[in-house]
Parts: sequence; structure tokens; C-alpha cells
Amino acid sequence: MAKLDPAQYVRDVRTEVAKVTWPSRKETLITTGLVLAMSALAAIFFLVADQLIALAMRGLFGIG
Repeated sequence: MAKLDPAQYVRDVRTEVAKVTWPSRKETLITTGLVLAMSALAAIFFLVADQLIALAMRGLFGIG
């Protein structure tokens, strides 16, 4: 088993963080906008699907 060296761990973390390619502000805003838009579209889709299923259940079973 390897000996734990906190100082080496911190150096390794700094080395790995330096390798990360961080997105620009513009890329972050675009991606956030796309996520929000897709979430809204999914919410609308499931709302419509739920209403159609509820309508079918009311027609089929006469309840609701």
C-alpha cells in the first residue's frame, strides 16, 4: 500500500486542474440557455402527454 502524502496530493490536484479547459462566459451562457429551453420543451411535452392520457382515461373509464 502506498504511503499517503498530503503535499503530493495537493500538487497532483493543482497539476490536474491546470489541464482543465474552462468554458468561456459566452459558451456558458449559450449552454445554460439551451438547457433551459430543452427543459421547457420537455415540460410542455409531458404536460400535453399527461393531459392526453387523462382525457383517454376519462373517456375510457368515465372517471376524473
